[in-house]
Amino acid sequence: MFPHLASLALPFLRMMDPEDAHGLGLRALQLGLAGRASGEDAPSLAVRALGMDFANPIGLAAGFDKDAVALTALARLGFGFVEAGTVTPLPQPGNPRPRLFRLTEDAAVINRMGFNNGGLAAYLPRLGAYKRGVVPVGANVGINKNGADPERDYPALVGAVAPLADYIVINVSSPNTPGLRDLQGEARLRSILEAVNAAVRSRPPLLVKLAPDLAAEGLESVVETCVAAGVDGLIVSNTTISRPKGLRSAQATQAGGLSGRPLFGLSTTVLRQVAGFARGRLVLIGVGGVSTGAEALAKIKAGATLVQLYSAFAYQGPALIARIKSELAAALAAEGFATVADAIGADLK
Repeated sequence: MFPHLASLALPFLRMMDPEDAHGLGLRALQLGLAGRASGEDAPSLAVRALGMDFANPIGLAAGFDKDAVALTALARLGFGFVEAGTVTPLPQPGNPRPRLFRLTEDAAVINRMGFNNGGLAAYLPRLGAYKRGVVPVGANVGINKNGADPERDYPALVGAVAPLADYIVINVSSPNTPGLRDLQGEARLRSILEAVNAAVRSRPPLLVKLAPDLAAEGLESVVETCVAAGVDGLIVSNTTISRPKGLRSAQATQAGGLSGRPLFGLSTTVLRQVAGFARGRLVLIGVGGVSTGAEALAKIKAGATLVQLYSAFAYQGPALIARIKSELAAALAAEGFATVADAIGADLK
């Protein structure tokens, strides 16, 4: 089955409970029912970042494949890179269901999943089974809700996935684990990063994923803390606990993190602020509300080198990937950029 045919199943999946539909989608990927992308990416989309070559800058964000069960199938859909996780040291069930809500009228999602995953011991063999070199794969790591010690757990997680991943993301920004976002504070984040550096001498590129709800002064302190600790990049941003005006869905009052189209403006504003503070010292990955090539280019012009999708992929299916790459190549050409690299931070100059 080709990606566009897989997308034909979406109306059926939308009739199901969102979490059940997601599980069924992952199972279909594991069984190879989504097919693979055909053809080569436009040369203008190729980008080098974090010491790696990406055929295109469009990646899949963490949260879609928490347990790394479908990495090879996802990599074959045409993404430039795929991120698995968030994985925690021990298995945990997450928050009670229902905990995933479609805001269909808003092309958005609210989730309060709570890092539900099978734990590190189950995750590592699957990550290790992925054939490196198809596309870069990242490992996104977080802490358990109960019994966590961040200065102990993050170094252990990073050390465990380091031999198996092309890059690693420290998640301190999910709104659904109590106290997690407090770890973005300057002193605590520095303590965690120092512990990681002391425990893991050799590792692939390390990134930190930020919330979009930090004030400007908080963003600046995070940037400086990460630069000082030798972090390679930032992912901007995670879901928001804010609710932008104009949401139409009856589900908009649900608790949890909001993602999808309504997050685009906020996450892009925060990305632009972070890029200004970073001044080229960190590689930035822009995520939040991207569903078109023009929106991907807007992230790149705001300072992102790479861009991630999640909600739009869940709504539109595998056919989205080829379309967004085609649109991005056309948008680059229309604005006079020969390559993605030429467009990075264009709005800041």
